[in-house]
Amino acid sequence: METIALIAHNNKKTDLLNWVKENHQALRKYDLVGTTNTSALINDLLDMNIKPFGHGPSGGDILLAAKILQGEIHKVIFFIDAETPHGHEHDIQTLIRTAVLNNIPIALNRASANFMILEKASQ
Repeated sequence: METIALIAHNNKKTDLLNWVKENHQALRKYDLVGTTNTSALINDLLDMNIKPFGHGPSGGDILLAAKILQGEIHKVIFFIDAETPHGHEHDIQTLIRTAVLNNIPIALNRASANFMILEKASQ
């Protein structure tokens, strides 16, 4: 089963939560992992089984990049807040670069996330 990582900056967590709520049936076809806060929020409110792997600003983005390199992650959905500077911007760019270089689809907003799960939803 493919694994999707779910991540959202603080100002985008509600957007991701709503997106997961709308797409929970399609997402049940995947193993799901997420940063600590994002996975806890979704698991608490939607009773999903998203496995946490670390807090983004405390190295979670780098842990996810490592999981991509180890072949453990097949898709990334990262609702980013492009309007707010982040102290761990370098880690975020490392994650995005790692996904791109390893041909891992990465969705950075709702529209691209919809396309990403569309193929499995139609199967």
